[in-house]
Amino acid sequence: MSTASLHTESGLAALWSAAVRWGQNLWFASTTYLPMLLIVVLALGTWWLARNTPGAMAPAEVAPVTHEPDYYMRNFAVKNFNVAGQLQSEIAGKQGQHYPDTDILEVDQARIRSFKADQLTTATAKKAYSNGDGSEVQLVGDAVVVREAGIDAAGNAQPRLEFRGEFLHAFLRTEQVKSHLPVTLKRGNDVFTADNLLYDNLGRIVTLQGRVKGTLSPRAAP
Repeated sequence: MSTASLHTESGLAALWSAAVRWGQNLWFASTTYLPMLLIVVLALGTWWLARNTPGAMAPAEVAPVTHEPDYYMRNFAVKNFNVAGQLQSEIAGKQGQHYPDTDILEVDQARIRSFKADQLTTATAKKAYSNGDGSEVQLVGDAVVVREAGIDAAGNAQPRLEFRGEFLHAFLRTEQVKSHLPVTLKRGNDVFTADNLLYDNLGRIVTLQGRVKGTLSPRAAP
């Protein structure tokens, strides 16, 4: 074999040996550093997503409650019951609208009934403004409140009471009627008029102020 051939084979062997060593080094480097490279790639991807993803939606601001009706009713009746399921009061009307900021129910052509101790109280008016539980009602325009005759807790007979005026403020739980405007009070057959009124049924007290006039009917002999 010639000297040139020996040198050629020796060079090829050296190149092959170098290629094998380079491949081994590359394999070692890839197995050693590949997990670290993957972690770096994942970290960069997470950073990119965090940077480019829109932030979480901020909670919607609660709109302030305004004096605007939140619901309407027509030809309706709203009833309130006690814990025993007994009817306590009923508010009916031609049209009603509720204001959430004050929890007031405004009623046109209002008709109201209230039951307490088996005694019925009714009220009517062109407009009525009732609180949330129906225990307090302001009556405006041709206002009439009537407490029917009955027997009180002591067993005494109570005559029919009727209040009339352009404004009456009825407290159904405490059984009071107030007005700062002229009123007419009928108690049985007796009639009184005054510039303003405070009636307390529980205390059996009627306070009439201003120009007070009264007509008393004669009582039948016992």
